[in-house]
Amino acid sequence: MAIIATSNGNSQRELIEPGNYVARCYKMIQIGTVKETIMGVEKTLHKVRIGWELPGELRVFSEEKGEQPIIIDKEYTLSMHEKSRLRADLKSWRGKDFSEDEAKAFDITKLIGAPCMLNIIHKPSKDGLRQYEEISSIAKMPKGMDCPAAISKIQILSYDDFDWELFESQPDFIKDKIKASEEYKNLQSPGHKEAVPAHELVTVDDDDLPF
Repeated sequence: MAIIATSNGNSQRELIEPGNYVARCYKMIQIGTVKETIMGVEKTLHKVRIGWELPGELRVFSEEKGEQPIIIDKEYTLSMHEKSRLRADLKSWRGKDFSEDEAKAFDITKLIGAPCMLNIIHKPSKDGLRQYEEISSIAKMPKGMDCPAAISKIQILSYDDFDWELFESQPDFIKDKIKASEEYKNLQSPGHKEAVPAHELVTVDDDDLPF
């Protein structure tokens, strides 16, 4: 899944230059169980969106906030099947595959705060009118290379303890997809207890990945 680089009208925002970047995971958005049509076949999939900041790449997006790191997301099916895209990226990120027991139930929130190397590429949209940026691959940090300290506020949206304020802060296209999920529909059922958790920054030793 990619971040589509569009804005009002026919103009588009400045894309991240293709190449390799030091990055740190800061966001985990549980979209939930949705229906998608893949190659003409409708499938029911549990989706999650993972976000990274590029702490070495700062830009001024608004004068009042000053310099902020560039961010980029990637959407996954929440599956640790041996052929899943999530498992393949995590395998590359940690530098080794998961054991059978590890893969049975992996808490992806362990990724929060963990550094990595992202390879970002540009691809044309289907209509050929625009370019968008995409995470092509994720890799373990090279030995001897450090990742700058985290800058962005941690974001974890989970149906176990749904944060309504965080939900409302998401872009409309993400909120719309969440609203279409079975889990979100269940939140609207009478008697459901709403809670807004207080998430704190997880301290991670860059030389000892927590997954």
